[in-house]
Amino acid sequence: MSVAAVSITGLTKVYPVPMRRQKVVAVKDLSFQVQEGEVYGLLGPNGSGKSTTLKVLLGLVSPTSGESKIFGEDSRDYRSHRSVGFLPENPYFYKFLTGEETLRFYGRICALPNRQLDSRIGELLSLVGLEEAGNRRVGGYSKGMLQRIGLAQALIQNPRLVVLDEPTAGLDPVGSRQIRDLILGLKESGKTVLLTSHLLEQVQEVCDRVGIMSKGSMVREGKLGELVTVEGQTEYLIQDAPAGLEEEIAALAKAAGAKLIESRKARLTLERVFLEATRDGGR
Repeated sequence: MSVAAVSITGLTKVYPVPMRRQKVVAVKDLSFQVQEGEVYGLLGPNGSGKSTTLKVLLGLVSPTSGESKIFGEDSRDYRSHRSVGFLPENPYFYKFLTGEETLRFYGRICALPNRQLDSRIGELLSLVGLEEAGNRRVGGYSKGMLQRIGLAQALIQNPRLVVLDEPTAGLDPVGSRQIRDLILGLKESGKTVLLTSHLLEQVQEVCDRVGIMSKGSMVREGKLGELVTVEGQTEYLIQDAPAGLEEEIAALAKAAGAKLIESRKARLTLERVFLEATRDGGR
């Protein structure tokens, strides 16, 4: 039986309030698993406990109770983090370094040999679409470019698990699409991805399973397709429907003991309209 990439069991984190006899329960009795090779979305509104959960998993915060494991190893042990890459919600980089120098800095922290690091930097800059900006200082990067160089640094040591905290926060639709395409690429290469977001629409295309948190607890969890399916309803999409077809379908449904609830024109998402309108300057 394979070991889960991430295993959270009975996790609780309580923060004391300084100068007051109060406590804030950030996470309460949380349990879930992320299987190797899947993309798992940890969703919820601001303050639901998502980021605290990631901090415990990454060893940045100690749990009040419960346990968290990475590929079977206790996440409090620094050795469990050798196979983890992390992109925080608001990554900070030294503005005077170029993109290439930034990746080299993190590669040396991970003790990568210089020969391996040279090829790895070029590979990652190409992967995130920054090969032409590799010699530019990070201080001149846009928000989307910073997110992409952040993802590149998270992948510098070729981790098995990639943890992304709000990877599309503050990005425009084009930037969001680029990050999502990169996440899909990680999935295709066999990486395990754990990401947090409070926007379900932004992760629908990439997640295999999701967990929805509220007030520190898990309130819903399962495969994305199962969670968004409306029980007892089936949609049919018909192209070039002739006049009168809707009435015939309604009559057939009624004869079968069913009911035609709604008939509507197929629509694009606003995001898709935006992307198509701005692609190649609108041409």
